[in-house]
Amino acid sequence: MAPIIQSLLDTDLYKFTMLQVVLHKFPQTHSLYHFRCRNLEDTVYPLTDILDDLNHQLDLLCQLKFKEDELQYLRGMRFIKSDFVDYLELFQLKRRFIKASIDSEGRLDITVEGPMVQAMMFEIFVLAIVNELYFSRIRTPDVLTEGERRLKAKIELLKQYDAAQDPNDPPFLVSDFGTRRRYSFEWQKHVVEEFNKAAPHVFRGTSNVLLAKELGITPIGTMAHEFLQAFQALDVRLRDFQKAALETWVQEYRGDLGIALTDVVGMDAFLRDFDLYFAKLFDGLRHDSGDPYEWGDKAYAHYKKLKIDSKTKMLTFSDGLNLEKAWKLHQYFKDRFQVSFGIGTNLTNDMGQTPLNIVLKLVECNRQSVAKISDSPGKTMTDNDTFLAYLRQVFDISEMAEA
Repeated sequence: MAPIIQSLLDTDLYKFTMLQVVLHKFPQTHSLYHFRCRNLEDTVYPLTDILDDLNHQLDLLCQLKFKEDELQYLRGMRFIKSDFVDYLELFQLKRRFIKASIDSEGRLDITVEGPMVQAMMFEIFVLAIVNELYFSRIRTPDVLTEGERRLKAKIELLKQYDAAQDPNDPPFLVSDFGTRRRYSFEWQKHVVEEFNKAAPHVFRGTSNVLLAKELGITPIGTMAHEFLQAFQALDVRLRDFQKAALETWVQEYRGDLGIALTDVVGMDAFLRDFDLYFAKLFDGLRHDSGDPYEWGDKAYAHYKKLKIDSKTKMLTFSDGLNLEKAWKLHQYFKDRFQVSFGIGTNLTNDMGQTPLNIVLKLVECNRQSVAKISDSPGKTMTDNDTFLAYLRQVFDISEMAEA
């Protein structure tokens, strides 16, 4: 079987930006990640059927190293430091840190455990492999035909929105955030190429670093939940973990990569920590769960209270979007904010088949539990309900926020 992942650049930019901070600030950290499929009842066949092929693909993944031209590409990014690229030159994923098997309930079980500077890089690769293995078994010419039909409809819609923009408004900006749940690498590349060709003023880039390099477009991304969650187990008071994470980010990037993720313990708890200092230092906020209109209105009220002109700030939406939802959100917020949209599954896996809703999430750091209390039911993730209850208590979050 040919390797599904053929380059270590075939991942999201925020894996590199987070890894650089981990390497510089807390390189000794130990981590544990667990796999979960949130819609097992919708699968055409059990995910355990792909286990042997998955283990083979993991063997192949762990043979990869960065190529010289890939390292040079990373060196060309202003926010990537030379010593970090020197580390990547030596980097190779170690097979002993990842195990794929069948759990006691007969489900596919994937765990990654080891140094965070290794373990965190598995996530996107593993999810992309699981997706491609799963969908390759139910692939037919009809599926690809339907995918192409849907892609053409999206491109027509994109062109309509491009033509409808008022030049005096903040631009409508869309990016591809679909690596982890893509139908296949080839399909993602096809979608990104077609979007970029159809409306380069609207389509601002992709989270996938390899595609950005190959197609000469902008790689997009800052931080994910795991970065902030790690601080729940580092040497700071739990109540201060968000402030510690944001401060560490600022010290590393000093003005670059200024979009902060807000939903590790929910928007309300985030805003209590996002004071005038951080609100001025960060360029904007990213939405990834909960009602996007309510979230954006809270952001607006917060900036207004701090006497900051919200038009100087960016809201990036990235939760379950399609073009229609993105355009409506743009119309709603364009008079108050700059707005951008990261669209994932609906771009790279809209083929007429039910997509997998799969994640590989950080659940322990330095052998202590960590958790995410999402603004959306079903997105909360932890392996320790006792810690989750404690985290809710510390941040004064009602149980309604829990999955």
